[in-house]
Amino acid sequence: MQFIGTILWPLKWVVSAILVGFHWVFESLGMDPSAGITWVLSIIFLTFVVRAALIPIFVRQIKSQRRMLEVAPQLKKIQDKYKGKKDQFSREAMSRETMALYKETGTNPLSSCLPLLIQMPIFFSLYSVLHEAQINKTGLGLLTNDLARSFGNASLFGAPLHETFSNASGWEVRVIAGAMIVVMTVSQFITQLQLVAKNMSPETKESPMYRQQRMMLYVLPLVFVISGLSFPLGVMFYWLASNVWTMAQQYFVIRSMPTPGSEAALAREARLAKKAQRQGARTGVLAGAGTGTGGSVAEVEVPRVVTTQRAQPVGKNRAKKNGNGKTK
Repeated sequence: MQFIGTILWPLKWVVSAILVGFHWVFESLGMDPSAGITWVLSIIFLTFVVRAALIPIFVRQIKSQRRMLEVAPQLKKIQDKYKGKKDQFSREAMSRETMALYKETGTNPLSSCLPLLIQMPIFFSLYSVLHEAQINKTGLGLLTNDLARSFGNASLFGAPLHETFSNASGWEVRVIAGAMIVVMTVSQFITQLQLVAKNMSPETKESPMYRQQRMMLYVLPLVFVISGLSFPLGVMFYWLASNVWTMAQQYFVIRSMPTPGSEAALAREARLAKKAQRQGARTGVLAGAGTGTGGSVAEVEVPRVVTTQRAQPVGKNRAKKNGNGKTK
């Protein structure tokens, strides 16, 4: 544990510095520095800073997941090829073909877990800082002992931020913690449902990866329910803000950069076609207004100029002259 604490110490120092920075901002705006709402807002904005810093890694995760979804049908073919074969030669051959597929397509199944792996030390650092401040009333770095005591004694609507649902001293803690657990669970379910229902191609939905994603759709919310019962309110506000950020971020990514062939991609193509149609109609209206007709280009008819020459009566002698080019 001492070794882990030494590794996390720089992260804990940064986390405490950002937390104190936002606390100072809200105090400068006239908010009570000892009030629970001041500390809760500081935690929420700390979450936004952490998640914004992870955006480049999140983009890499999206690209990696996109490639994994694209190679899922080919991966299924390899698995079907060696289905039911338990001998060592077949397993080695399947492993070689799978690794060759990953290398050829530039995919890495572990890269999709990178943001989570990076965020876990940050989460543990935040948990450690908040836990020490709330339980032991001790600070770290810019989070002095006085600020730590202020944070440890803060409460929101009568609910102390250091208490958990399982060891709550009053009904206020259980009400707030229970509401946050419900919101966290629902937001996590919606986030996973967006990915499974809208951002997977028909080929991917036939692969084992789809079944795994469907399983995660119900497993992850259950994890939030169980773990949320034992986390202090201060830490739960970080987790709740992070979940809401993830849900909004994934909605934007699926809407603007969907997986080719997925339901989200078809919806995006329909939106773009409708937008192009509206822009074309608007351009036509502006062009019609420029001509003073008030109509669209399609409504402005350019009159065709037809030059007709009246036929003159020609006498027999003249006609004969024009016909042979000779005069009598």
